[in-house]
Amino acid sequence: MSTMKQLFQNMKDLNLDPVSMIAASTREMFRWERKDAEEMIGYLMANNFKYHYEKNTFYRKICDERGVTPEQVQGFTDINSIPLIPVANFKQADSHLLMSKSLSEVEFEMRSTGTSGIPSLSRRDSQSVSRAVFGLYAMYRDLFQFSKGAGLFLFPSPEEMPEMGMVKVLNMFGGLFDATKCLVKRASFKPKEAIEVLQNWDGIHTRHIVGPPFLVYKLINYLKENNIRLKLDKGTKIINLGGWKRFCGMEIPREQYNQEIAEYLGIEENQVRDMYGLVESNILAIECEEHSKHVPPWVYFSVRDVKDLSQEVPQGRRGVLAIMDPISLAYPGFILTEDLVYLEKENECACGRVGQKVVYISRIAGAEVGCCAINLEKHMDEMEADLTCNV
Repeated sequence: MSTMKQLFQNMKDLNLDPVSMIAASTREMFRWERKDAEEMIGYLMANNFKYHYEKNTFYRKICDERGVTPEQVQGFTDINSIPLIPVANFKQADSHLLMSKSLSEVEFEMRSTGTSGIPSLSRRDSQSVSRAVFGLYAMYRDLFQFSKGAGLFLFPSPEEMPEMGMVKVLNMFGGLFDATKCLVKRASFKPKEAIEVLQNWDGIHTRHIVGPPFLVYKLINYLKENNIRLKLDKGTKIINLGGWKRFCGMEIPREQYNQEIAEYLGIEENQVRDMYGLVESNILAIECEEHSKHVPPWVYFSVRDVKDLSQEVPQGRRGVLAIMDPISLAYPGFILTEDLVYLEKENECACGRVGQKVVYISRIAGAEVGCCAINLEKHMDEMEADLTCNV
């Protein structure tokens, strides 16, 4: 029996969930030797694939049509043969067929809506939610080390949008701060109020700003237009999630964005951090101080040839991202996205972490432009237009 297999069996004998324990050990795993991490990833994927193959009639049919069985997926070198679920399937009316658990076992439903207005719906059972929470908090702690300070939240409260994935994930920061303030209320955001809150926290808390780029950009533009410059703190982080494409079609220029944040908030550019994730997955790839997005060490990002999605391209070459996520029990977490990315060539980062580092480029040609942030911006614009018309 291999060392990894024995380790996992020992955990199971103690009635422990090995996947939860691995997901919660992000900091340690980012320092593992790559060969050890690959052995662990291969074991996780093989076990998760076997689970879904046996539990999910719909998925097993896909696997059988492609001639892939659990006997053929035994370790890391085999995982690229695991059949993928196109992310568009989560928008279909029969998306319940993706489930490996019964609908009665669903604890939470998460949604994201693109420009078509058709929601992507991903359902999670209790154990999948627990695993995701362990993994997300472990990533937050390793990349940000938050345990105090104040968070200015530029997104709606979960009370207003309880099923929006971006809101749920960003709101998790609240438990790591001493104070928080949510400034998007009833689809309205007032930059002047944000400035007042930041000024009131001066000298009391280390101040952080969390939200999608378009709302942080709105705050920066207000500061520019009114010739206001703030001086935030040495430990300040500006944390973004939600993509750089706006509902109007304009793309927020990242380099300029970083520079203007540094100028108008009085911080260094390496204090601006972006995160990448999908509602359909249970993970976030998070930027370190070197602006490299680190893939969680218990996940595998496979970049596929645009012309032949069955083939993986070498590190450094762009292609379509496939996310291999062993956390999910509710549905197969082997997802073919509609995102064009590449992986940085060097596995080791100047920050000291080892593993995959992803660079997002754009949506693939023909894909719907859509995410939680775009849906939120569209909703806010519509509400603002209604208010203006009714004045």
